[in-house]
Amino acid sequence: MSPIAPTDSQLSGFIKYLIQEGLLTENETTNHNLEAQKKNTPLLSYLVANNFIKSKIIATKASVEYGVPLLDLDAIDLLTLPLHLINESLIIKHRALPLFIRGKTLFIALSDPTNLQALDEIKFQSQLHTETILVEEDKLTKAIDIALEADDTSIMDLLGDNAENLDILENPAEINKVNIDSDIDDAPIVRYVNKILLDSIKKGASDIHMEPYEKNFRIRFRADGILHQISSPPYSIANRMISRVKVMAKMDIAEHRVPQDGRIKIKLSKQHAIDFRVNTCPTLFGEKVVLRILDPTSAQIGIEKLGFEPEQEKIFLNAINKPYGMVLVTGPTGSGKTVTLYTALNLLNNVERNICTAEDPVEITVDGINQVNMNLKAGLTFANALRAFLRQDPDIIMVGEIRDLETADIAVKAAQTGHLVLSTLHTNDAPQTLNRLMQMGIEPFNIISAVILIMAQRLARRLCMHCKTPTNFPYNTLISAGFRDEEIKNLVTYGPVGCEHCTNGYKGRVGIYQVMTLSEPMRALILNGGNAMQLAEQAKLEGINDLRTSGLNKIRLGITSLEEIDRVTKE
Repeated sequence: MSPIAPTDSQLSGFIKYLIQEGLLTENETTNHNLEAQKKNTPLLSYLVANNFIKSKIIATKASVEYGVPLLDLDAIDLLTLPLHLINESLIIKHRALPLFIRGKTLFIALSDPTNLQALDEIKFQSQLHTETILVEEDKLTKAIDIALEADDTSIMDLLGDNAENLDILENPAEINKVNIDSDIDDAPIVRYVNKILLDSIKKGASDIHMEPYEKNFRIRFRADGILHQISSPPYSIANRMISRVKVMAKMDIAEHRVPQDGRIKIKLSKQHAIDFRVNTCPTLFGEKVVLRILDPTSAQIGIEKLGFEPEQEKIFLNAINKPYGMVLVTGPTGSGKTVTLYTALNLLNNVERNICTAEDPVEITVDGINQVNMNLKAGLTFANALRAFLRQDPDIIMVGEIRDLETADIAVKAAQTGHLVLSTLHTNDAPQTLNRLMQMGIEPFNIISAVILIMAQRLARRLCMHCKTPTNFPYNTLISAGFRDEEIKNLVTYGPVGCEHCTNGYKGRVGIYQVMTLSEPMRALILNGGNAMQLAEQAKLEGINDLRTSGLNKIRLGITSLEEIDRVTKE
């Protein structure tokens, strides 16, 4: 689906208007036109994608000049567009997207208001009157990709795809014995499901959601912590797709009334395999399936890529290299606690150390580490696993989560008796973690003798290095955000734009940390029953950055945006 290269008429039409307005220079635009032709890319798309001109600026000016209404495509549901009225070839050729019908008029999204040829050809094909709605070029590019990818005909486009040959690793002893309807394994469904799995890996997604509703079926990916709808297959194939996933995950496809858990392992190469943890849940209109993507390489990214500030990294490394004590990582679900702990375990993993982990469930498998899955039905709890570990001559113990007094008590005693204990809790920041332990029933004197480091963390989306743009905020906004008065004059903040390299202006995530050791004044506060507010105030006096302050540092470095820090650090 290659777009048509720019033509001379484009240069003399809308592009010429932009030159006359002083937004472009003729000589440079001519050179850009040649580069765009080499890359078989529309000139306007090339100019916007390479930041030679801002999409929003040209759309606003063109709307006023040509008297065409301007629309923000973010407000449109791309999965309800009347794509059936226009051939895909016309959409790609003219970069024109049908938006909606009013009476006998079809409204078309264009970024070039002078493209009358597009209106004529669409009018001839649809047999409807056509009207232009002006939209921003970068948003139009993204919208066309999403709309065409989600079109129902896409499942048939897979007939020639190699996805059918995806290498699904199976244990013959675990293969489901239930009779499987032959329709479940027909080639288009197999290819389509496999393509979804491969696309999720390619796009760096962490989860896949397959959701049946009364009249439609949608598929979403969670990428960089945010859910995005990527497909809306025909509702008629929903049950067949879900059954196919259940077969791959070794589930009972005849059981639809209760939740089920399973796993899928995909071999991408001789050295690299991806695990999918699969869960089904009965809903009103069918089974919803969520697949968690577990990539072992995610725990081998290196501590330098986690996002620590230099002093924070030094403190963290010093703590995990101590022979005994407790290191606690806190934050909400999805804040990257597991990756942080496994990064530490990978640094510590060698033949001289016995490392044991208790997790619910084990998400990342690592050679050289003894990993135990919790099994509540069989009586294998965190507390029972910890007791067993202490008889196994451990050096380092990792507990997936401290949920109750029994687990906390054993973990504290292990840290006091010559073991390094790593674990997580669900609290908002580091000072609150100390209060949570006391609320569980751990005595203050045990806390100060066991805990050596508490670290709160969040994950913020990184701005795309290809398209991020400087942003201007009012003085009062920056002051209320937490910036100092003396730095605002020279402060440069960046915001998201969106391009072919990213999702809505963001690519990847970075950690934001509050790294807190227990100083003598802080230990005294704990012994005297100090609350979280007092501990937070003491941490501030000692120069320990809270999550908000660490987030502001990421803004100063141009790594993320103010909007993103507001999103992940708001109380």
